Formats: sequence, C-alpha cells, structure tokens
Amino acid sequence: MDHVLSTHLLVNHRLNTVWLDKIRQAGVPAVEIFCARQHLDYRDRAQINELGHWFRDSKLKLHSLHSPMYSDDMWGRSGPNAHINITEPVKSKRLDMLDEIKRALDISEVIPFRYLIQHLGFFEEEYDERKVEAAFTSLEELNLFARARGVEVLLENTPNQLSSAQRLVQFLQQTHLKLNFCFDVGHANMNGGVAPAFAILKDRIRSTHLHDNNGADDSHLWPFHSAGGTIDWSETMRLLRSLPGQYPLLLELRDYPEFPLPQSLDIVQRIFEKLEETPGPE
Repeated sequence: MDHVLSTHLLVNHRLNTVWLDKIRQAGVPAVEIFCARQHLDYRDRAQINELGHWFRDSKLKLHSLHSPMYSDDMWGRSGPNAHINITEPVKSKRLDMLDEIKRALDISEVIPFRYLIQHLGFFEEEYDERKVEAAFTSLEELNLFARARGVEVLLENTPNQLSSAQRLVQFLQQTHLKLNFCFDVGHANMNGGVAPAFAILKDRIRSTHLHDNNGADDSHLWPFHSAGGTIDWSETMRLLRSLPGQYPLLLELRDYPEFPLPQSLDIVQRIFEKLEETPGPE
C-alpha cells in the first residue's frame, strides 16, 4: 500500500522546504498538508510559491490537503469568528468560512493535489437539520469549486452527531451528493469501533488517517510506540488490506516530547514497516 505522512505532525512549525526535505530523506513518498495558518498560510503567496517550486523539482508528492478548521494562526483562540464550520446555519457567516476553504483550494493551482479532506462539523457537535441543510449547500459549492481545479472533496468521519460513519452515509443518501470518504481510524475508535465504521464506509473510502488513542481522547498517538493506544492494528490492517489499491496508509500523528523532531521521522518509516508486516487475524 502507498505511504503518506500528514504534516499535522509539524503543525506547530512553519512548513518550509527544509521540513519537506527531511520527510523525503526519511523515505516517505507523499504528504498530506494540514492547512493551519501557523503552519501553512494559504493567504501567503510567497510561502505557497516557495513550496510550489520545491515540489516541482522533488520526488515527494502532495497527496492531499486537510481543509482549514480555523482562519487564525492560533487554533481558533482569537475568538469564535475564527472557527471554520461548513454546517454554520447563518448564511453570511458560512459564506465567509467557505471563502477561507476556497483560498486553501487555490493552492492546487501552484501545487497540484488529489484530495481535500473536509470535516462535517466540529467534535461533539449535536445533530440539527439546519446544520445538515447548511452542509449540503456548502458542499455543493465546494465540490464545484474543487472539481474545477482537479480536486476531489472527501468527507472525514469525526466523533460528533453529524459525521459518524452511519451519519455520513445517511447524509449522502439524503442529499444525493456523490462524495467519497477519508476513513479516520482514530476517530472510528472513539465512535463505535474501527470495524463497524469500516463496514459502513468501505465502498467509498479513498484515503485514510491512521493514529491511535484510548477510545475517548483524540490524542493522535503513534501506533506501536505510544502508551495508552487501544486500536487493534492486526484487525485494522486486515480490514484495510481487504481493499488493496483503493487508498494509502496515511499517518496523522501529533508532536510529542518523547518523539523529538526531526529525529523521530525515522520512527515514521518504522511504523509503516510494522503496519505492512502486521499479520491480520485468521
């Protein structure tokens, strides 16, 4: 299976060509860039152009872009207006949020990528029919904008009442949107289990997010290396291998003191090797 690393691991560092070189030297062939402005400022044309020149001359490929969740550079701490949520019922606010995502999508004109990974609501967000309608309107517009740039929007399962695996399928059945999924293994572990979520989403999974947790906290632990992880990676790899070629193994890890960067990038390669070597249960 193809291997991809999310730059979520570096999200508290400004993304530059030095970091990308280190990822490439660690043997990783492709990345997903996490679109947070302290990391990748999609409004900064100088940063985008610098990265674009580097990617054109590099073997490292940009697989996907994670849609921005906040419009500021401090994880939304500047205030509620910095939150980007496509389920926002107030149209004027929602249009401003869509403009932020479109700015990120414009990166594809400088650095081509295949997928935009999109959340449907925030963590623990409650179900509301008005939010479903807002999400439908938002995704209609985003999908058209993205496809004109050669990008496919993927919906990510998240632990809330709008985008569990079952809710995502119901959403597509209700709206008739022809969208596919990014299967987040860690989020599935927090919301009913990996196997049930995979069974629901499998026909439309086009990318993945692999990370571990204790079943309650979205801690993005390192498989096989972090204490407290509860995912059965043998069972998970058996499921993922059942659809070869449909998606890559994409690690979405968090920066922890016990894994100092950039030295810990070597561990990333060992995680990929361990995943590939992990036998599935009979």
